[in-house]
Amino acid sequence: MQADLAILHVDMDAFFASVVQLDRPELRGRPVLTGYDGPRGVVSAASYEARAFGCRSAMPMAQAKRLCPEAVVVKVPGERIRHFSSAVFEIFESVTPVVEPMSVDEAFLDVTGSARLLGDAVTLAKHIRKRIHTELGLTASVGVSYNKFLAKLASDMDKPDGMTVIGPGDVGRVLPGLAIERMWGVGPATAEKLKAQGVRTFGDLNAMAAEELDQRFGKHGSRFYRLSRGLDDRAVTPDHGAKSIGQEQTFDRDVAEPEHVRAVLLSQVQQVGRRLRKQGLGARCVTVKIRYGDFQTVTRSGTLDRASDLTDELWEVARGLFDTWARQGFVPVRLIGVGTDRFETGGGQLDLFTDPDRVKRQRLDAAMDTIQDRYGVKSVRRGPGRLR
Repeated sequence: MQADLAILHVDMDAFFASVVQLDRPELRGRPVLTGYDGPRGVVSAASYEARAFGCRSAMPMAQAKRLCPEAVVVKVPGERIRHFSSAVFEIFESVTPVVEPMSVDEAFLDVTGSARLLGDAVTLAKHIRKRIHTELGLTASVGVSYNKFLAKLASDMDKPDGMTVIGPGDVGRVLPGLAIERMWGVGPATAEKLKAQGVRTFGDLNAMAAEELDQRFGKHGSRFYRLSRGLDDRAVTPDHGAKSIGQEQTFDRDVAEPEHVRAVLLSQVQQVGRRLRKQGLGARCVTVKIRYGDFQTVTRSGTLDRASDLTDELWEVARGLFDTWARQGFVPVRLIGVGTDRFETGGGQLDLFTDPDRVKRQRLDAAMDTIQDRYGVKSVRRGPGRLR
């Protein structure tokens, strides 16, 4: 079985809140919420003590404080988050160069090429968890499996500070009894619709033939068929080898405020631009992905006149796509994401004559990248403006 295990999913435990508790020992064991404590504030992270009261990330801060009046609200410590995120990824990259970041505190690792020199996947997972705890004073949960879906599923089974292995021989034992909410991409609204059709567990889907799933769930049938059986053929793809670079976020609840979704989209565009610049790439195509509470997903794509890594130019396309969709009839959003592709190296074609405005934008991006490298990705950001 060990030879089949090659994929790790490492997820830091309540990362932002854990960093706060590490730096402030008086808050250890107490409920902590990180984020903006204002009328439109949103929880960026909740400690496990706060989660016991029902608090969770992406929840309005006012709601979280009603659920847990004793919670201590702390601004996101940007510089410390950046420091620990960099340290965590250095640990990942000491094990394998094939690291696909999902966020500042979460990544997939393909350790296929590391086994001969450093040990099998289980050994490497233990090694990573030990180094994170010993060197950083934090904890991480790790899933070990032979594909990304199962590794992601496994990392959430023994939180916090746990490790779960799902090998080929474990799928038939582990998956059937799992609640349908545990399936990647199935939120509360979709789960309720599935339950209304008698689907409560992975096993309920697994018991159906592919034809029945297609008849009952249409285009989602093939996805349900594969995931309920633990099938996933996506590769772990580092940014430098990716055919596309993007960011997406699934909300804990359907978000009915267009401006909130738009602000998240801008934050994603900023991070995608930053990742493009780090790889020396420019993108010709921008795609916005929107998923509703009923799991229906729409995508809208636009092209740039030339390949670009400038945040403003990427945002102009993404904003136009989102605003056009929202004007045509906004629907509460479960997931928002942005992706880029059709890459060219060097950020695009060079100008024969210098464009002063473009130079200013390049300098702005460089300045923001420097600040974020030092103080964290949430330390400085653009404002999204109003829906047009």
